[in-house]
Amino acid sequence: MTNIVFNHATVRERADMLTYLRLCAERGLRTVSIWGDEIAKIGEKDALSAVQDFGMAVSGYNRVGPLNAYSSETVEAELERASRFGADHVFLFTGGLRDNEKDLDSARRRIEDTFGKVLDSARKIGVKLAIEPLHPMVAGDRSIISSLSHANTLCEALGPGIGVVVDVYHCWWDERLATEIGRAGAAGRLFGFHVNDWLIPTRHVLTDRGMMGDGIIDLRGIYSMMRRAGYDGPVEVEIFSTDWWSRDPAEVMDIAIDRCRKLFGAS
Repeated sequence: MTNIVFNHATVRERADMLTYLRLCAERGLRTVSIWGDEIAKIGEKDALSAVQDFGMAVSGYNRVGPLNAYSSETVEAELERASRFGADHVFLFTGGLRDNEKDLDSARRRIEDTFGKVLDSARKIGVKLAIEPLHPMVAGDRSIISSLSHANTLCEALGPGIGVVVDVYHCWWDERLATEIGRAGAAGRLFGFHVNDWLIPTRHVLTDRGMMGDGIIDLRGIYSMMRRAGYDGPVEVEIFSTDWWSRDPAEVMDIAIDRCRKLFGAS
């Protein structure tokens, strides 16, 4: 059975990192996806001790960026911390356009160059990088990498040590989705699979994601694409939602686990 991972962002409004780790452990989960800013809130020493005490492995480390304001010192500090936590991969967060910027092609070229610099550092430190394309509606302010096609092409150009994460919320609409998932799988660069749902209507493109099964995404279908492409990693629950953030974190986790078991046969 496929393992379930909770991205801390799903419950972080009411659960600090120590509480989040405890809730995961109480549910028999042994892998977590963590955030650098949440580590900073409780201190790295205590956070690392808690991860080790609970016997947790770390899949994703969120994140390096925004890279539209690239600083080699900040990037290397995040990569080194991800390495200390034993993260499987580190998310690249491009950020959107700079102030008063309108030339998207130039912005993309700049970010592509920056990815190369970050990858050089990541290879030295010994961590993998992950590109997670975000929905085109947030290209202006959050990410100028909006498709798996673009992400795959970048990975091919950059070489080993970088791959993609498929988040259904951001990619479900793409008519090339199956092809691009297969392309990433054939190259061995499918690093993660994030689940949630797209609600109708969506009240806010960032903070109104749905619980799996409450929206219109063909979750089983996309999971089948991932499996056919060779992905055998965990299903990661990542729900940015003011609704679910307002609820008891334990309840949110229990509902999500139940949905994952029904949809994906996950445990």
